[in-house]
Amino acid sequence: MSAPTSSADAPSAQPGGMARAAFLIALGNIVSRVLGLARETVIANLFGATGLVSAFRVAQIIPTMLYDLLVGGMVSSALVPVFSEQAEKSRAGLWHVASLLLSLTVIVLAGVVLILELAAEPVAFLLAGGFSPDLLAVTARLIRLTTPAVLFLSLSGVLTGLLYALNRFALPAFTAAAFNAVIVVTALVGVVGFNRGIETLAVGLLLGALGQVLLQLPGLRDARLRFVLDLHHPVLRRIGRLYLPIILGLVISQVAIALDRNFASRTGEQSIAWMQYATTIIQFPLGLVSAAISLAILPTLSRQASAGSDGLASFMDTLTAGLRMVLVLIIPATVALFILAHPVVALLFQHGDFTAFDTRQTALALRFYLLGLTFAAIDQPLIFAYYARQNTLTPALVGLLGVAFYLTAALLPTLFRPMQMTDLVLANSVQLTGHALVMLWLVNRLASLRGRGLAVTLFKAGLASAGMGLWLVGLTRLLAPLFLAGHLLSEVALVGLLSATGAAVYFLLLWLLRAGELQLLFALGGRIASRLKSAG
Repeated sequence: MSAPTSSADAPSAQPGGMARAAFLIALGNIVSRVLGLARETVIANLFGATGLVSAFRVAQIIPTMLYDLLVGGMVSSALVPVFSEQAEKSRAGLWHVASLLLSLTVIVLAGVVLILELAAEPVAFLLAGGFSPDLLAVTARLIRLTTPAVLFLSLSGVLTGLLYALNRFALPAFTAAAFNAVIVVTALVGVVGFNRGIETLAVGLLLGALGQVLLQLPGLRDARLRFVLDLHHPVLRRIGRLYLPIILGLVISQVAIALDRNFASRTGEQSIAWMQYATTIIQFPLGLVSAAISLAILPTLSRQASAGSDGLASFMDTLTAGLRMVLVLIIPATVALFILAHPVVALLFQHGDFTAFDTRQTALALRFYLLGLTFAAIDQPLIFAYYARQNTLTPALVGLLGVAFYLTAALLPTLFRPMQMTDLVLANSVQLTGHALVMLWLVNRLASLRGRGLAVTLFKAGLASAGMGLWLVGLTRLLAPLFLAGHLLSEVALVGLLSATGAAVYFLLLWLLRAGELQLLFALGGRIASRLKSAG
């Protein structure tokens, strides 16, 4: 449910329009991340980290997996280019193509939903075979509630592609935020107002998906959409040709997710819940840093890649500049989260039914995930570099190798003892690390990365992060006894104070080390502040 990666590069009448579009997309991403964090906090407060939450997590991935496979990956790779081309030719042709795709989406997804509704029990066993029979029954019931959401998510994806092709960015930029907000409201109303159970989350997910569609409809009030079936239309073949290389990588990633859930269900009914809460924290810096920078450099990389060998040097300069910015921001985030894992998890989740034991287990999972965070962060710009060169096959094949890394790391300990949750989290970090290193090696074969400042940036960011880490360790030991555990304001003050002073120490050390990226960060911050001021 994220914005198409090509949206920032969509045609616009003026450079200022492109900047406004990029700003709207970035703002929508930030609001979505914050509301996503709020969603997880509410779930933790209302339901803790019980087996029921794990059952919901399994049911939750059904519509998202199907959406990613059938429509999500198609938005940026095929729908936006096709819709944009049609928009330049004629609006009547655009409405016809959009009507065709929306009609096919309804027909195909309705059939998929019907099949999954009938096969909910075997699907639940396939994804969570380690659950007890009672918990499997709950999982199947939740799958039946969440599965229809794939229809609305897919319709929303098509509408997003259509709006981006029309240079209408505001509404689709906030679809993910609306999705998260609806889940939060539904859960609170269902549990607090009507004393309902875990099914409120499934209903909220369904309503959130519907909300994504409704949010975007005002942006298409001039559209002439109708039910159309034309299976021989040439646009379908073109979309298939554009999307075929993408789907291989998506299938690999979804199989890895399914395996991870199945294995986790065999390590205890709470494991999936703990892992998901930890993943939510990991995704926050990953999305705001790596995804944002990757999207920012993608249009430039695409233009430089189109110049062939003449633009290769500029291509590599742009890529390494993006990688340096990622390293400068993600390394301190990784170190700070590793040290502050327990107070951060307690602040976000240890309320209501989320216990101190849940906090310890989630913090443990978070620290194991953090081992692969820096590699995951640099991996995304490397993948986008290949996308910019119109090579989607290579990242997909490396993804297959990554699954092999994961399976090896996850199953190797079972030769000596039963599988544990930490085995799976560590295996995920091994997968991310292996994937990033292979991609780094492949990119280096295009042109050498040496002499482009990466090693210097890594050294300075690492040294400054180490200094910040020492500061945080000492300050945490000094301040933690002074703040009351379990009191929200005390937890906010502690984490806020540690985070603020840690950031100040890190940037001070970067300044003392004369890191060139610091100047770029300040310039970027100034631009964002100026844009926020003008938007206000």
